[in-house]
Amino acid sequence: MPISLSAKKSLRVAKRNHKTNVVLKQKFKSTAKKFQEKPTSEGLIKVVSLLDKLDKGHLFHHNKVNRMKSRFSKMVSVKAEIKIENPAKKKVKKAVKKVVKKS
Repeated sequence: MPISLSAKKSLRVAKRNHKTNVVLKQKFKSTAKKFQEKPTSEGLIKVVSLLDKLDKGHLFHHNKVNRMKSRFSKMVSVKAEIKIENPAKKKVKKAVKKVVKKS
């Protein structure tokens, strides 16, 4: 049992953080399980978003997050389903002037 005021406060903070951490981890587990049953690009976006949040909150190590992202993305055929949000640059064909030589 904490005795000093600062130790009591740190216990309160730890309890509060523990609750939020457990909620985030459970949300990730359920989302990942749904994604593994039926991998779609929308599901991949949700899973990657949650993984980024877990990495930002230091709940998972960043190497673990990167490894999981890689494995989840392999489940979805990346070339077929995921559309790149950045549109490709439009190629503008330059008009070529034909010079006719007069002889």
